[in-house]
Amino acid sequence: MIRPRTAADLPELVRVLRAVHVHSGYPYTWPADPAGWLTPDGLTGAWVAEDGQGRVVGHAALRGREVSRLYVSPAARGQGLGGRLLRSVTAAAAAASGGLPPVLAVHTADTAATALYERQGWLPVRSEQQDWGGPAPVTVRYYEAPVAGLRTDG
Repeated sequence: MIRPRTAADLPELVRVLRAVHVHSGYPYTWPADPAGWLTPDGLTGAWVAEDGQGRVVGHAALRGREVSRLYVSPAARGQGLGGRLLRSVTAAAAAASGGLPPVLAVHTADTAATALYERQGWLPVRSEQQDWGGPAPVTVRYYEAPVAGLRTDG
């Protein structure tokens, strides 16, 4: 189930985020305030994915047209939750932006995320080097949702 995030979800989302960080290296650097990282300035919406037992196992956020903070617990992957979160936030972004396609950015080393976005029809539009506070700059690829494929049914 995909539903809007509540403040009560944040402690569990931080725990899941830690598991994702250890497993997959996302976020690239562990934030000093992980709950704050999940609630950035300009946040316009956030959603969670629950597993069949009602446990919070995934998250996606929206800042204007930008999809961000999308992750699913390593233990819950392979159930289509990442795609469902992405479709929910994409529909909300398209509705809020007057039909402009949502955008997102991803570290190119995150091949699982890149594969998800491309399976969902997102289109790469450019890449650039950025300093994310690690030992070396990272390559970030920007994606745009396909206009014709925007779904509003979540």
